[in-house]
Amino acid sequence: MKHTLSILVENKPGVLTRVAGLFARRGFNIESLAVGESENPALSRITITIDGDEHPVDQVTKQLHKLINVVKIRDLEPSGTVAAELMLIKVSAEGEKKTEVLQIAEIFKVKIVDVERRYLVLRAVGTTDKLEALLALLKPIGILEVVRTGKIAIGRGRG
Repeated sequence: MKHTLSILVENKPGVLTRVAGLFARRGFNIESLAVGESENPALSRITITIDGDEHPVDQVTKQLHKLINVVKIRDLEPSGTVAAELMLIKVSAEGEKKTEVLQIAEIFKVKIVDVERRYLVLRAVGTTDKLEALLALLKPIGILEVVRTGKIAIGRGRG
């Protein structure tokens, strides 16, 4: 079972290294990681997606609480979470391919952020499943490059 952990930490150098190192020492593979300043400039939010089948997630969260710079940890339940990823895709778009890419972009509500004679750059935001479906349709056309953020997530309701 995949777990999405939202970890509020002090915005200080080395905190991400200590958090990621804790997962590595416990044998967890981090599938997705995103970090950014939170609503409080003194704090950053780390969103980590891990597969919790192999190891007990409770064990690693207890260890995270022991780290000095960790303020709060939430294991976000999928049903009570709003989550998204950002992806930039450079797609071959010469001749008839351009029309096909534009149609796919419209269907997926993807924004075209750069246009050149031989390629288009698309910006897509959505769930992991939506982005994977988009990539599957674009692959036969010719994906030149893909850049993705990690999943970011926020719990529904208060706090």
